[in-house]
Amino acid sequence: MTIANALDQNLKQSSQPDATLPRPIHRLDYATTGILLCGKTNSCIRALSKLFQDKLVQKTYFAIAIGQMNTSGSITTPIDGKRSKSHFEVIESVPSERFGTLSLVKLSPETGRRHQLRKHLTSIGNPILGDKDYGQEGLILNGKGLYLHAHSIAFKHPVSKEPITFASPLPEKFSKIFPSQGKF
Repeated sequence: MTIANALDQNLKQSSQPDATLPRPIHRLDYATTGILLCGKTNSCIRALSKLFQDKLVQKTYFAIAIGQMNTSGSITTPIDGKRSKSHFEVIESVPSERFGTLSLVKLSPETGRRHQLRKHLTSIGNPILGDKDYGQEGLILNGKGLYLHAHSIAFKHPVSKEPITFASPLPEKFSKIFPSQGKF
């Protein structure tokens, strides 16, 4: 079942005159947990899509990356020949017998390329824990899924212009590795 099919079955339809089937406004990789912004009217879908197109939406992700990292920085490795940029900040690192070091990383993509955060972290030698597509041989974690979480999304409401932020707490599997980070 696709996300689009699940939305129709799990969200109440809008009572507005231009109501349509609920539709995701942006993409999330299949294994990524967290926030997905959806629209339930044609006008809402158009307005929110324009915000994304104009880069007026701020998305924050958290990932658990493998290996030692700089405390913060930007990654500008092109993706599929296109300009891309992600900012990162290491929140906490812990030693790991199997992986050497695991780091809880806050990520803010400036562009929105397919698999951008996963490809960017791999490009600097710090693949995301559980990433079977971009991880390193011998460092694949089986059975726990991808440790990438869409934590928050912020934008100005297209009609009221009020700031809106939606946030989703870190999944339990993150707090098992970083118990002090339950506040996110």
